[in-house]
Amino acid sequence: MSSSGKLPNAKKSSSLRPDCFACAARDRAEWCALTHDELSIINDTKQTREYLPGEVLFHQGDACKGLYCFEQGMVGVRKVDAEGNSILLGVTFPGDTLGYRALLTGGEHHVSAEALKPTTICFVDKATVRKLLDQNPALGLQYLRRAVEAADVAEEKFLQSVTLSVRARFAHLLLVLKDRYQKKAEDGEFTLELPLSRQDLAAMIGIRPETMSRTIKQLESDGIAHFNGRTVHVPKLDELFDELEMEHFL
Repeated sequence: MSSSGKLPNAKKSSSLRPDCFACAARDRAEWCALTHDELSIINDTKQTREYLPGEVLFHQGDACKGLYCFEQGMVGVRKVDAEGNSILLGVTFPGDTLGYRALLTGGEHHVSAEALKPTTICFVDKATVRKLLDQNPALGLQYLRRAVEAADVAEEKFLQSVTLSVRARFAHLLLVLKDRYQKKAEDGEFTLELPLSRQDLAAMIGIRPETMSRTIKQLESDGIAHFNGRTVHVPKLDELFDELEMEHFL
């Protein structure tokens, strides 16, 4: 965020300001711990902005000025390594909140956040969040739960990186994206428009882009999946699941 306190790189205010009480993701978000009056505070004070793909919510090293809650869209969480490479660590979806770790520790953001799709963000300033944390300890417990869940996910990704083959990891990622973006698989097949570049997909499973290219060629050669740009077609869903099942017999 800039020193003026305004959201960075926001193109315009949402034409229809989201209502926290009508938010479909409220029950999954940390705000579910708030009372009616406390949620009214959030509803009345939040700033709502729209971001285009590629625009940054905050940069690694920025001071935390508040929390970012996603009304719609998708945001990538990135970190710059010692060599200056920007690595995609994960993605967030509607109902997720970003910035809570830096806010709770009183430090800087250790990652950056970038819109990957047209995204609507509700921003709640730090003073409001701290006031609510002071008067409602259940809200803090919700963020503690979220931090533990994030640690569990990180452990699972590490476990996959040392126990699963690259091919199995990529198959698992395709299945996760299918469940998120293409829930129906008619006659055992599905076509999916990938929301991420191949470089970002590689980063998600901890491999180099050239390794991703070889893995895609292998899957195509074996008839498991066919790729055309960001479009992937899986003719037999069961064969994609078999990529994971085979790991148990190796």
